[in-house]
Amino acid sequence: MLICVTNRNLCQDNFLERLAQIARAKPAAVMLREKNLDLLAYERLARQVQEICDSYGVTLIINQNTSVAEKIHATHLHLSMPDLRAYKRGEHHLIVGASVHSVAEAEEAQAFGAAYIVAGHIYATDCKKGIPPKGISFLRQVCQAVCLPVFAIGGITRNNVSEIMESGAKGFCIMSEAMTCQNPAVLVGRFLTGSNNVV
Repeated sequence: MLICVTNRNLCQDNFLERLAQIARAKPAAVMLREKNLDLLAYERLARQVQEICDSYGVTLIINQNTSVAEKIHATHLHLSMPDLRAYKRGEHHLIVGASVHSVAEAEEAQAFGAAYIVAGHIYATDCKKGIPPKGISFLRQVCQAVCLPVFAIGGITRNNVSEIMESGAKGFCIMSEAMTCQNPAVLVGRFLTGSNNVV
């Protein structure tokens, strides 16, 4: 299962058209990251991306912005561990995932009711320059420690994706390559194998 994570700052062409190409190739989900947008701008973009995702039957995951997720009636919300600890479920019952960087955080996320976790970063990546990767053994430990679906993130390529899946992970996330490659639909197609239903 593949989650495509967005970073419009890496995108050199039309961001929304790129997302349409990605959604057309049917990843499990698109996570709208875009951390440097204010709330209003993020909401505006989220509505546009939601329209794209809905038209192709792809799940949209709102990153961090709980109020936006509730306002646009999104189904999925992704949080950091500090935000998960503070999260109070509203009337709109969101499927909530969390980013973890240790086995202890993974166990904590499970205890807090997370539906899935994203663990990383597994391999060296330009997005985390100077920070040593956690490695595949860390991913295995996380997968063994929780009953939740685990998605790996960080430096994942077609060359190491089989190692990711053999570790017990449910799937993986890609960001940089999806935002910069010449043909994102082809890229997504090459990554996809088997069932692709999000949690």
